[in-house]
Amino acid sequence: MNIQDNFNTGGDSHPQGFPATVPLSSTCGFDNFGLHPKVMAGVRGARYSEPTPIQARAIPPIMQGQDVIGLAQTGTGKTAAFALPLLHRLLPGPRGRVRTLVISPTRELAEQTYDSFCSLGRSTGLRCTAIYGGVGMEPQVSKLKDGYEIVVACPGRLLDHIWRGTINLDHLEALVIDEADRMFDMGFLPDIRKIVQCIPVARQTLLFSATMPPDIRKLVMEVLRDPITVQVGQTRPANTVAHCLYPVAKHLKTSLLIRLLKETPTESVLVFTRTKRSAERVADHLAREGFRVASLQGNLSQGQRERAMDSFRAGTAKVMVATDIAARGLDVLRISHVVNYDMPDSTDTYTHRIGRTGRIEHKGEAFTFITPEDAAMVRDLEKLLGKPIERRTLDGFDYNKPAPARQATRPTRAGNYPLASRRDSRRPVNTKP
Repeated sequence: MNIQDNFNTGGDSHPQGFPATVPLSSTCGFDNFGLHPKVMAGVRGARYSEPTPIQARAIPPIMQGQDVIGLAQTGTGKTAAFALPLLHRLLPGPRGRVRTLVISPTRELAEQTYDSFCSLGRSTGLRCTAIYGGVGMEPQVSKLKDGYEIVVACPGRLLDHIWRGTINLDHLEALVIDEADRMFDMGFLPDIRKIVQCIPVARQTLLFSATMPPDIRKLVMEVLRDPITVQVGQTRPANTVAHCLYPVAKHLKTSLLIRLLKETPTESVLVFTRTKRSAERVADHLAREGFRVASLQGNLSQGQRERAMDSFRAGTAKVMVATDIAARGLDVLRISHVVNYDMPDSTDTYTHRIGRTGRIEHKGEAFTFITPEDAAMVRDLEKLLGKPIERRTLDGFDYNKPAPARQATRPTRAGNYPLASRRDSRRPVNTKP
């Protein structure tokens, strides 16, 4: 599968305590980088025209072997920003040994990064593999024996291979820590430190993150040497996204979501819930209403997750209901709406969620359901955006309907919801939720 990075650009700044950002040349283009012709063949195959700002700033110092801190939001083209120069640097060297390691927080992001390396490096002869949990370990052991120059890995499974001695990192030349802030959110920083202790000290290290919390700053000081900082955009949602709030009682959220989806013209909709159980329940309700829906949450097997994502990317499912962790690395171009069924726990999480829409200068909308308990987060969001967020109500919706005295919770099935559930299989499927 050919995965292209999606682009959103913003203003430039640099965080206190880190070197200034690399300046952007007004004449910068892929032809100006001096990439190997076999790497340039991958650029043309991916139909890249002009480099995004993160690519224009990051590619030259990475090609020169420098350590780099890349600060950029999802959708700015950062995968190609490190994949292209690393492919260029790997070409002259030996084959059949692990020379570049990319650490990703989730299986989905690992697969996406793997696809990018395969696409961009298809003419180089360099080999890439992805290793992560949720699937059998032995097939991965067999692949690693075959000899790969590039490994994209999730921390837990990578440590399993290191401890079993089934991966040899003695010849590692470059380490990429991708989505470092999400690694922190998911509790992976101790694993990252263990991995760093098992690889050569003499290496190039690249760290990419959307934000720079204190623990990530500390990690930077530990594992990078005289890094150059490359930052594109600010840690806030793109200006191509319109934001609005829907005040609603907690017990009416699902009914409001169903009405909104039925009455709002959409392309694809990504709905975020706080818990796996909520994702399953909401997806089940939508399926029974005739929506083409998929669920993406941590209880699913790897095969189920891949089928859910494939159905959403292909448009078979028009609505994806997901948790934050499961949706990390979900790369779908034309998501027209993001719905925060549950308020995110931080402004950074809000920014990550909303970054799934309004991409490549397309317009997007973000709907957030709020209850009285969300007042403090609403104030934080309005401070982030620098203006009040519009409050909306839906005409004809009964906001005063009391909560049932006892809500029965029927079991939901963990899995995918590519079409309406069996109970409503005779009903016409809603093709425009």
